[in-house]
Amino acid sequence: MDPVILVLNSGSSSIKFTLYWGEAVQFKGQISGLGATPRISLASRVSDTKVDRALTADEGRSHGAALAALLPVLEQELGERTVDAVGHRVVHGGVAHTEPVRLTKEVLADLKALEPLAPLHQPHNLAGIAAAREAFPEAMQVACFDTAFHRSHPWVNDTFALPQPLYDEGVRRYGFHGLSYEYICSYLKQAHPEIYAGRLVVAHLGNGASMCAIRDGKSIGSTMGFTALDGLPMGTRCGQLDPGVVLYLLTTKGMSPDAVSDLLYKQSGLKGLSGISQDMRTLTQSSDPKAAEAIEYFVFRIRRELGGMAAVLSGLDTVVFTGGIGENSALIREKVCEGQEWLDLEIDPARNAACAEVVSTDTSRINILVIPTDEEAMIRHHTEELLGNSR
Repeated sequence: MDPVILVLNSGSSSIKFTLYWGEAVQFKGQISGLGATPRISLASRVSDTKVDRALTADEGRSHGAALAALLPVLEQELGERTVDAVGHRVVHGGVAHTEPVRLTKEVLADLKALEPLAPLHQPHNLAGIAAAREAFPEAMQVACFDTAFHRSHPWVNDTFALPQPLYDEGVRRYGFHGLSYEYICSYLKQAHPEIYAGRLVVAHLGNGASMCAIRDGKSIGSTMGFTALDGLPMGTRCGQLDPGVVLYLLTTKGMSPDAVSDLLYKQSGLKGLSGISQDMRTLTQSSDPKAAEAIEYFVFRIRRELGGMAAVLSGLDTVVFTGGIGENSALIREKVCEGQEWLDLEIDPARNAACAEVVSTDTSRINILVIPTDEEAMIRHHTEELLGNSR
């Protein structure tokens, strides 16, 4: 009988969930607005079950209470069956965790120690795990890491020019969005094996954004580094920043470490540049010059990193756009590819506007693809593998 697997992606104020029977999605949805205006929404793929309602303040007070509100719907869908395993997205696995792992007290302690490296994500990932362990005490709990895919980095892309003891204790370039990149690679291996075997740059563009250079399904370089702040500007995160700016903020401006952290993680990026919004849809619809400037900087950084990733790979065969912006914004894809004929990269306006899978022209030497990512499918796959190995 196919296993029943629940996949959870827990954020600061939300829990995204997908229930699988084997590879088939039973239902999916999310709980949003935790701590503020909590709401649960989901739709079954195999029954008439559909939920879209506000949660009470008590139901939305924590991740645990929110999952408890989901349980009656789960029980209704499952009938006599029970959840065999819960797979969790965990942003940071550090040096030690290079592949998905069954969660134990020891592993949880390791992941707790990594919270300072991913303060926007790790505490909430762990809160979701704690809630799931309470809600499903008999189910196997599995952690799947966004950093694991990048552990194949060569040393030169894994290190900083700092004294060796810091590298040895874990101050290094980890890279993130690994579950998304892993999914794109698994899709290409099946659907486009000739592209999978080539030199590939994937641009995961969303509220969090990064790019990855991939060869033969392995990460060779990533725009993100020690934390999820580095590289491209994001919704509220600054992206690449001269470390001297941080020293200036601490010493000359007298800001506290907490204030600097809040600035760089929550008040910068598209939100900080525009002064309007972190949402690309809002910015592209705005006539405010500041919105246009934020978009221009976002595109500039993508174009700059694309050249860098091509250099890392000693050439380029394919560019893939994925993530919320990468999959849905024809404008951003057009701006990134505009004037890139020197790279033999040409985008087809009609295909791009239609969001076709292949949006490059017939004469473009470099393939340009748009592929929706599915991190939940990767988590399900890894969780089922560990579940099978334990039986």
